[in-house]
Amino acid sequence: MNRLSNGREIAMQSNLSARIRKIGVTLVAATLCAAVAPHAYAVPKAAKKPADAAAAMPADAIASVNGVPIPQAQVDEAVRASKAPDTPALRAALKNQLIARELFRQAALKQHYDTKPQVVAAVEQAKALAMTQAYLRDQIKPAPVTDADVKARYDAVVATLGENEYKPSVIAVNDADTARQILARLKKGEDFGGLARQFSKGPAAAQGGALNWISFKTPIEAGHTQNWPQPLAEALVKLPQGGMTREPVQVGDAYWIVRADDKRPTQVPPFDQAKDTLRQQLEQVAMEKATAQVVADLIRNARIQQ
Repeated sequence: MNRLSNGREIAMQSNLSARIRKIGVTLVAATLCAAVAPHAYAVPKAAKKPADAAAAMPADAIASVNGVPIPQAQVDEAVRASKAPDTPALRAALKNQLIARELFRQAALKQHYDTKPQVVAAVEQAKALAMTQAYLRDQIKPAPVTDADVKARYDAVVATLGENEYKPSVIAVNDADTARQILARLKKGEDFGGLARQFSKGPAAAQGGALNWISFKTPIEAGHTQNWPQPLAEALVKLPQGGMTREPVQVGDAYWIVRADDKRPTQVPPFDQAKDTLRQQLEQVAMEKATAQVVADLIRNARIQQ
């Protein structure tokens, strides 16, 4: 068991409100490479440099490099990939970069870089990635999420909420002695957030251990703790506003210090405000389930040695 696996679960949880409410441009060659279709580089073996390059350019080309045209479509795609305002200056800069890239490509091809082992390996990796992505797009068929599914999820979440919600901060460490030392320093007035950033292995350590609002039905019941470990949920609801656990709370082999930073009546957003976020969550779950099914089918029909 991961020592702080429960911490990751807590980091994903919040009250319903938080869960639901929840360059010029400098372009590099890699961006352009991703934006431009590979067929643009297909150089005819018998291509010859024309006497009048301008006259030989196709109608849809914006430039020609040693007889190889650069289509307007390449510039258009590069503009879209840049996510920058479409201006004449941007298009001129992109055209110049496309020309430079074509010069690089031709020079590399002339010196047979296409046969270098690292280039061949990179091409094979790119091919494998593209092939895999296309396969997954065709094979993974997540179940559609209906309006009824979204409403049922909303109702289920609301049903788990209690009368009050809490804004906690936590520090989680791997041994009891460290936890007790931190508690002693906190009782002397040291900053909770600073100690969390320094010592905590739990969720939101970089933010001083501060978590989102969370609500539980009380008394706490197993399986109704918003994926919080039950001992932590029980400790939190017993704390007064601003209060902190007197002793570390052990969960597995981790030791937690919990502080109730704030407390208020549970705020439940209306369904219309919540439905888009809930739909996204359900669609993600459906995608993960469909992906897992494809993997399971492949494993079942494969011979795997490890």
